[in-house]
Amino acid sequence: MGLNECIRNHSARVAVIGQGYVGLPLAVEFAKAGFFVTGIDLDDNKVSALNRGESYIPDVESQTVRRLLQDGRYQATSKMDVLAESDAIIICVPTPLRKTKDPDISFVYSSAAEVKARLREGQVIILESTTYPGTTKELLLPMFEERGLQVGKDFFLAFSPERIDPGNQQFQVRDIPKVVGGVTPECSRIAALLYGQVVTKVTEVSSPTVAELAKLYENTFRSVNIAMANEFAMMCRYLDVNVWEVIEAAATKPFGFMPFSPGPGIGGHCIPIDPIYLSWKLRLSGYEARFIALADEVNRSMPRYVVELLIDALNTRGKCLNGSRVLVLGVAYKRGVSDMRESPALDVINELQRKGADVRYADPFVPSLEHEGLTTPRVDATMETVRTADAVVVVTDHKEFDYPMVVQTADLVIDARNATRGLSAPDGRLIRL
Repeated sequence: MGLNECIRNHSARVAVIGQGYVGLPLAVEFAKAGFFVTGIDLDDNKVSALNRGESYIPDVESQTVRRLLQDGRYQATSKMDVLAESDAIIICVPTPLRKTKDPDISFVYSSAAEVKARLREGQVIILESTTYPGTTKELLLPMFEERGLQVGKDFFLAFSPERIDPGNQQFQVRDIPKVVGGVTPECSRIAALLYGQVVTKVTEVSSPTVAELAKLYENTFRSVNIAMANEFAMMCRYLDVNVWEVIEAAATKPFGFMPFSPGPGIGGHCIPIDPIYLSWKLRLSGYEARFIALADEVNRSMPRYVVELLIDALNTRGKCLNGSRVLVLGVAYKRGVSDMRESPALDVINELQRKGADVRYADPFVPSLEHEGLTTPRVDATMETVRTADAVVVVTDHKEFDYPMVVQTADLVIDARNATRGLSAPDGRLIRL
């Protein structure tokens, strides 16, 4: 039976390397569609949890994993040997930045090396990990061709950028259109056929590089516009104008405007990192992406700006930051998730601790916090912890927090997310970004 037919009748065996925020929901979606799916992850704790039917990803319910395990449609493993018997292999591993801000694609490389060692005729391999343009053709293709197989005939290779938005219940795997770029037209067709079994719309583009750039453009667009909103917030403060009122007024225009919100910085795996991958690749060609660099500079300055707002507010009350007890509300990078990757809260807390503040944090999704060798105590956001703090800083606007109580109880609130919209406090105790 050929690969096309196996995909169409859902008898193809699918392996998803990486069982994190991207890989696990994707693996579950293929399993729900009737495919036999193996989720591969090197973290034995994750593998054990999944095989017990326990999900650690908010977007995937444990009962769904348990049902798929019972039906024999899903299993998790840390062993790569399963790749040899897989018809479709999808790579969903992290692509972080090194401390030098150079791309770290070591996880992609090691995963590709495992695939290469087991590559056979009739397999389709798709990279989903966000990376610099050219990775699929310049890194993966030469590796696989060393096996003596011909791409587009013996095996199929494509790139399809992940577009998962953790915590977004409106847009999940099936609802988000996929972009697919194959090394050859037949590679694109096979990859599109595979994704077409689990998503509502698939768009084929002319090459993997186009697909890689599409993802980078999506998040560079967001990074640049968030940076503009952040700088606009700073300008409005100099002009003594409420930036949130300005944004709401501008958003009444029904065309030519898309509202972006300022905040304490940018976080997650995509927005802080993807544009840097693009600018790094361009720098190798002698082109300096100035817009990206400026946006990154503005966005990374926001945690310090939040701390400066707090220092100024404490000073007007005759207090200094050194020795003050500060309660940080929310440390995940966005509301409703536990993901700490690139969270601006980490920089806010580091800056507060560096300046001598006694910091506590509250976050219903993050049970403990250790960063750069320092452990920050966790508390619940109760009336007592709010009342005894010299200041409360809202960094992540989880809906679980009781903002009316916080505003009425706290001595000082710095709201970096406009979570207290519509609320007021006497004596200027509430300061929004």
